[in-house]
Amino acid sequence: MQINIILAGVGGQGILTIAGVIDHAALQGGLTVRQAEVHGMSQRGGAVQSHLRISDTEIYSDLIALGTADLILSVEPLEALRYLHYLAPQGRVVTATEPFINMASYPAMNEIFAELDRTNRPVLVNAEELARQIGNTKTSNMVMLGAASPFIGIASGEIENSIEQLFHAKGADIVAMNIRAFRKGEELSQTQARET
Repeated sequence: MQINIILAGVGGQGILTIAGVIDHAALQGGLTVRQAEVHGMSQRGGAVQSHLRISDTEIYSDLIALGTADLILSVEPLEALRYLHYLAPQGRVVTATEPFINMASYPAMNEIFAELDRTNRPVLVNAEELARQIGNTKTSNMVMLGAASPFIGIASGEIENSIEQLFHAKGADIVAMNIRAFRKGEELSQTQARET
């Protein structure tokens, strides 16, 4: 088993938190993890991306080769589009649909979605709205993690345990809210899969 994941978004959207949860769950499951540092502008609004590789055997490189990513998990739609050249032919794209418009030449949304629709059944997530239903838009990154979870190769229960471990210091209410957000995203992804 080997899963290559590109994490993409803009600074402040919780990419590091998503990576931390996946890393923790993989390591707790006895898997090997390699992660390239997050590249890009670390301040809010700058583009960021990271390569995350998970395997049950040794991994010799932190970086994912072009055309070999099993999953692009993006919390911003243009950022998903930016890394499509990494996607394997049967790879999946899971992206939030809300744009973070940080440049004058930001493309029209219909153009972005038309390109994403050319991939293998993309999962498009209105993460901010789902997080609002949970009670806090800051949980949108956990909504996205939930939506991507069917393609990560780690059991949902193990990911939830990692969410609990990583948010434990913030209190039981924060843990519960983030797990609800994760489940909301997972439910959406499963519903979309049944409809296709």
